[in-house]
Amino acid sequence: MRIPMPNLKARRTVDTLFTRFFHSYRQSDFHRAMSALSRFYRMRRPRVDWYEYLDWGKSAGRTYETGQIHLVHPENWKNGRKYHSERRWINTVYHEFGHYLLWADPERKADMFAWRFVRGVSADRHSGGVRLAASGSRARRKRVTRRRSRG
Repeated sequence: MRIPMPNLKARRTVDTLFTRFFHSYRQSDFHRAMSALSRFYRMRRPRVDWYEYLDWGKSAGRTYETGQIHLVHPENWKNGRKYHSERRWINTVYHEFGHYLLWADPERKADMFAWRFVRGVSADRHSGGVRLAASGSRARRKRVTRRRSRG
């Protein structure tokens, strides 16, 4: 799947605005950058909430199915992190916007699709009784492993 990207000049402008926000904390820089991205993709600008830390410091951003994005504020990002670089924070913002653009949780949706696709399809029925564990989907293998560990 190819995702259309803004031209190089527009991408540099957005990157510069995020960099300025990282150093000066001016909300207008952040809003202008997010507006430019949203305008290019013809979407509403996501609602962004700022936090000191998320998920006990494990993650730096989260996107929800409602289109809301939670991010660690740059001034908190700089404190107490092993990798507290400006570039890492900006890449986190791009990553979360990518989730917003491509919708909130692609990993869960992919697992749900796989589970629904194999539901009712038995590997034993078509293989002549020979179980081919490697040929099933990841979701199916997980269910089989869970059943074995319970019993």
